[in-house]
Amino acid sequence: MKRFLAAERALRTAAPHALLDATRSVLVEQYGAEETELFMADYSLTVLQPVSVLPHTLEPVPVHNATVGRAFGSQKPYQEQRPEGRTRLHLPVSVRGDRLGVLSVTLPDAAAREWESELAEVADVLGHEVLVAERDTDLYLQTRRKDRLTLAAEMQWQLLPGRSCSRPEYDLGAQLEPAYAIFGDNFDWSATADRLTLYVTNGMGEGIEASLLTNLAINALRNARRAGISIADQAALADQAVYAHYRGRCYLSVLMFDFDLATGHASVVDAGSPQLLRLRSGTVERVTFDAQLPLGMFEETDYVAQDFHVEPGDRLVFVSDGVHGVASPKGETYGDAALARAIHSTRLLPAAEVPRAILRELTGHRGEAMADDDALVVCLDWRGRPSAD
Repeated sequence: MKRFLAAERALRTAAPHALLDATRSVLVEQYGAEETELFMADYSLTVLQPVSVLPHTLEPVPVHNATVGRAFGSQKPYQEQRPEGRTRLHLPVSVRGDRLGVLSVTLPDAAAREWESELAEVADVLGHEVLVAERDTDLYLQTRRKDRLTLAAEMQWQLLPGRSCSRPEYDLGAQLEPAYAIFGDNFDWSATADRLTLYVTNGMGEGIEASLLTNLAINALRNARRAGISIADQAALADQAVYAHYRGRCYLSVLMFDFDLATGHASVVDAGSPQLLRLRSGTVERVTFDAQLPLGMFEETDYVAQDFHVEPGDRLVFVSDGVHGVASPKGETYGDAALARAIHSTRLLPAAEVPRAILRELTGHRGEAMADDDALVVCLDWRGRPSAD
């Protein structure tokens, strides 16, 4: 514990840009580490990028088919045996289920066995410190990109809450494509002790204009939510904000949920709507709601919340038009049947990995054609609140 406290203190007092240097120093001093590297997941979740001073950097490693990627995918420490009695310990760097990357540490075999669990806690502390450090340095955000982001994509990624989240009652995972050139699709979530609010947005338009529209709508929704207003009134106030600026020229489709964590009861507003498919007891079915007008289409639209119930073991998958509407080279729409197969084939994956897996299948359906619309997948695995017993 003394070693861990020293490591924690070193990370909490390090300069934002110097977290990796501080990690290396304290792991050498306290645990006898010989090599330490930090890898960050890129925006497309295809590679793990090493943190270093650009342009002097190591080669990225693939998320799949690499030893570092095993720890990232499983979210468990992975030991890689090295020559001369050395072990390379790969430790997931995550914050409340949001998978950021992997900390890789080379140690003597005995030290790796003895200190694995403690070093995993150091990796957790490092994850929290990276998120705090991003307020003051671009180093970690730069590391996450293997290609240059468009300005619209930069705005969208900064608007997002994260790409995954985990609590006792649920797991959430989400992904947007094309990751480096997204336009207006978006997701947002927020939780309290008793409730989870989730928005899934199907943006309109292209480039900067699409991103500006989504930014206005999401911030209007957040402003209303943080004022303690009901989900139907959140939609109404965001609708007014969008209409006041665009006068009906642009509008936004959003599917909004307010879940009660104790009961699984939810209030839903379907304003134009991305689609929802539910996996329950091995069966995939599409769930529909009474469609209401998109946000900002007309002045002073009234919205009404509907009731919905989710049961422990349910998996909810939300998709935008850029998923279910994608055409194959022969003109065949991806559609509900292909989506149902993709959801069923990924049923054993954790929620954080499902969106990327479905989007890989979508790429296979589309073929070599370039994506002409954003593709958004959000996966919610519902466990429900554990009983008091």
